[in-house]
Amino acid sequence: MGVVAPNGNDLAEYWDSLLEGRSGLGVATSFDTTGLPVKVVAELKHFDARNFMDFKEAKRMARFSQVGIAAARMAIEQSGLELEKEDRTLIGCEVGTGIGGFREIAEEIEAFTKAGDKGPDRISPFFVPRVIPNMASCQVAIMFGLEGPNNTDTTACAASTQALGNAFRVLQRGDATVMLAGGAEANLCRFGLASFAAMRVLSTYNEEPTKASRPFDAMRDGFVPGEGAGMLVLETLEHAQRRDAPIFAEIVGFAVTDDAFHIVMPEEDGDGPARVMAKALADAHAEPSDVDYINAHGTSTQLNDKSETAAIKRVFGEHARRIPISSTKSMIGHLLGAAGAVEAIATILCMQHGIVHPTINLEHPDPECDLDYVPNAARRHEINLGISNSFGFGGQNACVVIKRFEQN
Repeated sequence: MGVVAPNGNDLAEYWDSLLEGRSGLGVATSFDTTGLPVKVVAELKHFDARNFMDFKEAKRMARFSQVGIAAARMAIEQSGLELEKEDRTLIGCEVGTGIGGFREIAEEIEAFTKAGDKGPDRISPFFVPRVIPNMASCQVAIMFGLEGPNNTDTTACAASTQALGNAFRVLQRGDATVMLAGGAEANLCRFGLASFAAMRVLSTYNEEPTKASRPFDAMRDGFVPGEGAGMLVLETLEHAQRRDAPIFAEIVGFAVTDDAFHIVMPEEDGDGPARVMAKALADAHAEPSDVDYINAHGTSTQLNDKSETAAIKRVFGEHARRIPISSTKSMIGHLLGAAGAVEAIATILCMQHGIVHPTINLEHPDPECDLDYVPNAARRHEINLGISNSFGFGGQNACVVIKRFEQN
């Protein structure tokens, strides 16, 4: 696993931050927020792409590709995968992203407009191949020579959970023996923040930035946009055991559904999310009572948190009240298309260590969100089977089921 998150530039720092309930949120520093009602974002801290690639390579990439490569490099290193000894035609890549190079598009349009008649001459020949959404996955493939299946998922905030699931299917079909899978997003900019703010979906809790993301809290007022990447090395059991790989967990189930209801609003009864959890558990040949932990989508919006709570109750019944649930977004904000992969990594880390990370800023219980969200402090809890939820604009729902791996 490899991760670059607002509260940690590597796996160890990320895990320590999750355990301690350390927020990565703050007032935006990389662009001017003057005149905007929203000031709080979840930026990466001290990220330098040159630590992971050549300066010229970095310059030709959008930031979302840079962070994707950083997470991929860390994942490959942790996995012990020796690429020079592998058949790279059987190693593929699947990356989810919500928007791709949105930040660079906004910057290029601004420069083009300001240049007047000289605008066309100012457009970089690398502009299009920098910003199109498939470039994170393709740049990872180019960087590491991965010649197998290569796909990009752009299903909004469900994108990288869908990438994990689709990579899982590629391995099941036998089209590859190894898949590098996850998500990458980096579109924080003035225009992007203003665009989301116009939808009234962002938190305006500017006075105390670290408390702006408040999933399941009665005082929540919107999500906090963030940037980052998470990548995982997935491989068949046979391949992993043949090379004596460290195995952290097993993906055993996956499903997708759509609400078919509204472009941005979830149904209050949580029908689509309920169906995706039920289908994913069925795919895993697991019962609802088998689930020990849920990493919630938990965005900190009024509608999402109520809808997800309702969905969990529909699927799990009375067992819902016995399952620890946490929202990683309380500490890292919403990484949009990268959220699912970064949160799946959090789920695996909780499973590895037998500790559930908290949902911070849960200070005012909401009567309509009345499950166990592990408020404000980590808790020891053994996890054999966990699920990670992701729901996106357009009614996109994805769920992955993760199981502790038991060595024979």
